[in-house]
Amino acid sequence: MASNSGSNIYESQSITKPPFFNGDNYPYWKNRMMLFIKSNDYQVWDVVEDGPFIPMKREGDRLIPKVKMEMTDDDRRRMQVNDKALHMLFCALGPDMYSKMSSYTSAKEVWDTLETTYEGTNDVKETKIGLLNLSYENFKMEPDENVTKMFDRFSVIVNGLKGFGEIIPEDKLVRKLLYSLPESWDSKRTAIIEAKDLKTLKLDALMGSLLTHEIMKQGREDEKKREEKKLEKKEVEKKKI
Repeated sequence: MASNSGSNIYESQSITKPPFFNGDNYPYWKNRMMLFIKSNDYQVWDVVEDGPFIPMKREGDRLIPKVKMEMTDDDRRRMQVNDKALHMLFCALGPDMYSKMSSYTSAKEVWDTLETTYEGTNDVKETKIGLLNLSYENFKMEPDENVTKMFDRFSVIVNGLKGFGEIIPEDKLVRKLLYSLPESWDSKRTAIIEAKDLKTLKLDALMGSLLTHEIMKQGREDEKKREEKKLEKKEVEKKKI
């Protein structure tokens, strides 16, 4: 894999430019690139998944590729979709990555090669999926971990699974995150369960509620510490008198 820092992937955040990739954080890039292509043209994504259109003609009982002179305008338009897909993919790659992929003539070849390189063979994929599922099943909020760090860690696991085609319904993610909270969050968890419909509750809304609770909880703890310091100060002053 490339030795460049993970910041490479954040170079392009434009809706008109493909997300940049130079070897780091492939699952994140794969999901974004897939959405970028689909949002531009679903026919382009079909070519990436299924391969380029090849104009064919019948010769006896066989179908053989047409030569250039035999191609119609419609044939050329359909063939051009592969070039459009290749252009999108190549625009997303840095110089090192491009040099490795530039000899390919179909977008499917580029996409499949990237998948094999950064996800591995089917056996490797299954192993990675198994490890991600294990991390998901055993996921808990760690001691001294705040809500933001917990959610970031949770997102890495969920997005990793999504990159392998394992998409977990949002209502299950909401329940998993809620029941990953420690006992100190029992009252807040119960309040959310009683007040919200977990089947329709969005993950972002849950995070907002948890963050608000955390901020308020931290504020109360800070106020308590200030009061304790005031009492300690008064006790010290009494002893001096």
